[in-house]
Amino acid sequence: MSAPPRVRSVESSDREFRSVLSPAGNKLQQKPLSKPVADKTKNLTFTKKMPQCSPLSPSILRRNGISMTASYSSDASSSCESSPLSVASTSSGKRALRRSGSLSSSSSLRRNLTEERDEKASDCFSDGRKRCAWITPKSDQCYIAFHDEEWGVPVHDDKRLFELLSLSGALAELSWKDILSKRQLFREVFMDFDPVAISELTNKKITSSEIATTTLLSEQKLRSILENANQVCKIIVEFGSFDKYIWNFVNQKPTQSQFRYPRQVPVKTSKADLISKDLVRRGFRSVSPTVIYSFMQTAGLTNDHLTCCFRHHDCMTKDDTGN
Repeated sequence: MSAPPRVRSVESSDREFRSVLSPAGNKLQQKPLSKPVADKTKNLTFTKKMPQCSPLSPSILRRNGISMTASYSSDASSSCESSPLSVASTSSGKRALRRSGSLSSSSSLRRNLTEERDEKASDCFSDGRKRCAWITPKSDQCYIAFHDEEWGVPVHDDKRLFELLSLSGALAELSWKDILSKRQLFREVFMDFDPVAISELTNKKITSSEIATTTLLSEQKLRSILENANQVCKIIVEFGSFDKYIWNFVNQKPTQSQFRYPRQVPVKTSKADLISKDLVRRGFRSVSPTVIYSFMQTAGLTNDHLTCCFRHHDCMTKDDTGN
């Protein structure tokens, strides 16, 4: 077999001729080397590089002691490393991880700053005492007094317990500020929350126009207070007092929480859920677990004052002395 013709580089100023076979015979013709030859030169150059990427036969691999799997895996890994898409996806994934980490850290930092601001706000009272975060120097005086004198103090009087249970149920329609501003009116309408006296009222009287004009609560809430008074009377007959019944759920001793931040205070607990289920079984109305837990906080069955609040220690002391 004859060797392929040699191809030399062509300068722009001159041209080179090589011998080729014509279709008619073996006569030699002179054909100028044009631009397509340059393409063939590229092809020849590419053909010379092809053996570097062409796969080796298994016999050659076995003879040289090279593993085909290792060779192919190395080629695949090198191709993946050189792929712009894989590099871009990897870098974007790293950026996403860094971004998510920065967002989580910034949110936690922002939350800590908010909590620190709330703690500093609790120091701005004229008396210099710290209070729970839901009480600020701009709060109404009746709201501050409710926090300082009632909220979290253990209650053992049946009338007071029934009053706090009824007011906690009213939170579905009113806020504590509105309830406290109308508290005296509540006591006048519901006979100082005496369950025996309220149980003697009829549905017609409790929803009369005279009481309805006060716009205290909806008719459904008014009827629920009347029904709950009847059930409290039954509990008094069974247990001797409503106080003994309700405090049995916490073994006659308040639960002392150790919450530092407002976000740690729950809206309900398993104990509140247990009390709610038992009250519903007995015929009480408007006594969801959230209502019951609010009642437990107000009546002192649980001490949910923040540890930085001066009332946290005071309520613990009142529990220890039994006063």
